[in-house]
Formats: sequence, structure tokens, C-alpha cells
Amino acid sequence: MRWLAKLIYLRILGWKIIGNTSFSKETIKKAVIISAPHTSNYDFFIGLFLRKIVGVKTNFVGKKELFTWPFGYYFRAVGGVALDRTSGQNKVEAIAGFFKDKDEFRLTLAPEGTRKKVSEWKTGFYYIAQKANVPIIMFTLDFENKQNNISEPYYLTNDFEKDMAYLKGFFKGIKGKIPENS
Repeated sequence: MRWLAKLIYLRILGWKIIGNTSFSKETIKKAVIISAPHTSNYDFFIGLFLRKIVGVKTNFVGKKELFTWPFGYYFRAVGGVALDRTSGQNKVEAIAGFFKDKDEFRLTLAPEGTRKKVSEWKTGFYYIAQKANVPIIMFTLDFENKQNNISEPYYLTNDFEKDMAYLKGFFKGIKGKIPENS
């Protein structure tokens, strides 16, 4: 299947991968991966191609209702983990717990939390990485230049303002599939 992903991603769609193309898979078994700008459903498929090509298993969380028949098997097969989103639950704690329970877990999240234009990122990814004591790896969804730029792992300094400025700086000027939502 890797050859098919390469054919579609590289040849047909014309995308390229730059930066940390191994995701540091030899040493980084656990990380929070943030991808931005998240403006379209196409982002999910670009991410699937990317992870297949670089050969790194990644995960995502979704509401538990997504993991029922007929799609549950597919979502689990591509790295999905069901999350109970009933009120009163600490989602950061619950998601950080996934890291504790698994030998290898690279959680991919969109810091915007939606495909619409936002003025501020959600901060849950930061606190999940902090609580789980894992680095953050960033990758761009740059539809303008048809490329994914993957960062080296970034270890939080616990200076929220400094860390967020660094993380947001990586995505500066990147345009998603729907540029007005970037």
C-alpha cells in the first residue's frame, strides 16, 4: 500500500515532504503531533498519505460514537481511539492516559479544533503533551505549495507564552485548502 500512497501523494497530487521525514521514529515513540492549518476534510487524507509514506504510525481521537458499525473498524485500523466526551470528564487527563497505556502513541490533533477560521488555537494539545511528558511534532498542511513540512520534536519549556509563540511561528504564512480559513 505504501507504493500506492506514494503514487497518489507524490505523482498524482504533486505533493512533497520536507523536514523531519522520519518523524524521528527510531527514538520518538510517543508525541503530540499538531497539523495546521486545518481548513478542509481533505486534510485527513493528506495526513493518511503522509504517514503511510514516511512509515510512522500515528493516532487520533474521536468521539466514541464514530467507532460503531460500520465505520468503527476502519477508524481503529487507521489509528483512531475512541474518547468518551460526556460532560464532567477531564478530556486532557483521559487523552494523556492513552500515552501511559501504550508503548507507542503519536497523537495527531488540529490546534484550531475546527475547519473554520479561528482567532486563537485551542490549548488542549499543549496540556496533553505537558501532562503526558511528550514532545510536540508539527507538520504543515500547505496547499498553496503542496507540501508537508515536518518539524523536529519540540520539548515544552513550560513557559506557555514562549512555547505557543514558537509553535505558531512554525505555521506562519501557511495556507490551507480553503485559504480564507487559514
